[in-house]
Amino acid sequence: MNGMLSGRAALVTGAAGGIGLAIARLYAASGAAVIGADRDARVVDLASAEGWAAGIVFDAADERSVRDAVSTAGERLGRIDILVASHGILTESPVAAMTLDRWEETLRIDLTSVFLLARAVLPGMLERRDGRIIAVASQLALKGGDGLAHYAAAKAGVIAFVKSLALEVSASGVLVNAIAPGPIETPLVDGISEDWKAAKRAELPLGRFGRPEEVAPAALLLASDPGGNLFVGQTLGPNSGDVMP
Repeated sequence: MNGMLSGRAALVTGAAGGIGLAIARLYAASGAAVIGADRDARVVDLASAEGWAAGIVFDAADERSVRDAVSTAGERLGRIDILVASHGILTESPVAAMTLDRWEETLRIDLTSVFLLARAVLPGMLERRDGRIIAVASQLALKGGDGLAHYAAAKAGVIAFVKSLALEVSASGVLVNAIAPGPIETPLVDGISEDWKAAKRAELPLGRFGRPEEVAPAALLLASDPGGNLFVGQTLGPNSGDVMP
């Protein structure tokens, strides 16, 4: 892999598996110094095996844990040039049967955490007038999902947050964008019913779910120079044709 990210320092969350792992691997192969973060403690051994700078265990929805993780990553890397927020949860429930706890948990982990992470890395990026923030959302943010109203609402919030933050900080050299994948073969999707997945596959023009390594190049583009330099508040959609804006 070429050195598209040579000399860059990246913090990638959700790096213990799925899309986050694929992005961390691609970034490292592209020359970046990578720290992978996840609530799954396996990220520590994975980081060692992959040759990343470090693996950090943290809770993306906890303010103190986020602050400590970003501080540790900054100390290990010297700075954080790129933040990729690729963690999250996905559960299935119709609204009529959904508990408030499930609703709030999803918004906390899938939306509030993105705010916490972005807020934590912004001071250094703004001081250097350089940085990239990339949040992994979902195509369901744009079209909704049967039994997934809580997840779709959280991811729609991510996209709105990305657009708003981009308006605030792009003139200061910090570019903020989102990726809204379609259904991807990851552990996140494993928890959804087979009936839902079969119905979704039938809807897709491509006829199949994607793979994490097919999403990661979008994150590489957004982080790269000059390839990502004109993307401001955008949402890229590697989604098997599920949404065609």
